[in-house]
Amino acid sequence: MSTRRALHFVFKVGNRTETAKFYRDVLGMKFLRHEEFEKGCEAACNGPYDGKWSKSMVGYGPEDKHFVVELTYNYGIGTYRLGTDFRGINISSKEMFKKVSNCGDAVAVAGGKQEVKSPDGYSFIVEDRDCPGDPVQSVCLGCSDLSKSVDFWSRLCGMKIYRQENKSALLGFDDNQCKLELQDIGTDVDHATAFGRIAFSCPRTELPDIEKKMKEAEQTILTPLISLDTPGKATVEVVILADPDGHEICFVGDEAFRELSQVDDKADKLLDQGVAADKSDEWFKKKGLTKGTA
Repeated sequence: MSTRRALHFVFKVGNRTETAKFYRDVLGMKFLRHEEFEKGCEAACNGPYDGKWSKSMVGYGPEDKHFVVELTYNYGIGTYRLGTDFRGINISSKEMFKKVSNCGDAVAVAGGKQEVKSPDGYSFIVEDRDCPGDPVQSVCLGCSDLSKSVDFWSRLCGMKIYRQENKSALLGFDDNQCKLELQDIGTDVDHATAFGRIAFSCPRTELPDIEKKMKEAEQTILTPLISLDTPGKATVEVVILADPDGHEICFVGDEAFRELSQVDDKADKLLDQGVAADKSDEWFKKKGLTKGTA
């Protein structure tokens, strides 16, 4: 069994009210944690923004055993421009298939699946099939050169190749984990302003080796090994990389992250307090601002 595991994908969102409804009511996920920050993250977790922001973790169960979604909300920014980098998150669940099919916004796609998009335009593809464990099966990212991307993720990141075809490949760290699907889009990948980040954990002792290996292979290191503090919670160590197409990758020390990522029973209440503030535009009025576009 691999010592590394898939953790979450980071999305930027512009409307927490509609976003919360989507993940709760359409996808049937639960909010696991919610945190507010007064200034930008040292590792650019919320993107290239310095101001007030929030982070919400949402999924089908605790982060110890489930791949979840991280929603970052930058106060003052209402929309982001989508690129060609993120292709979709694949979910297998009869219950969620029925829920999505009845939401009124889903469209049928190949294989009898249903595709639904979040308020910010991110795609979720739901299959009418139950599977053991986590319903989240894979995250699909676009790439410009499949062979180069597969080499990076397998040789340098240590992923197992489960399937490789002419235009796509499926990789992962373990049979029972969320997989990474790569889709060759035949052109350069555009990350636009909505670009996300995929996160994995590993024993903290492996972080310096990962950084060293990437340096020796002349790969991009966006943030060298750094410690990140969350007030009142565990301090985690991370190294932020980029693959050949510029997809951001976070490797985080597993031990501290397991402590940090425990489910907070107050997550819904904390999120709803933020959403209530959004509805009244109180924060923006105080700052003399209106929501903009990134």
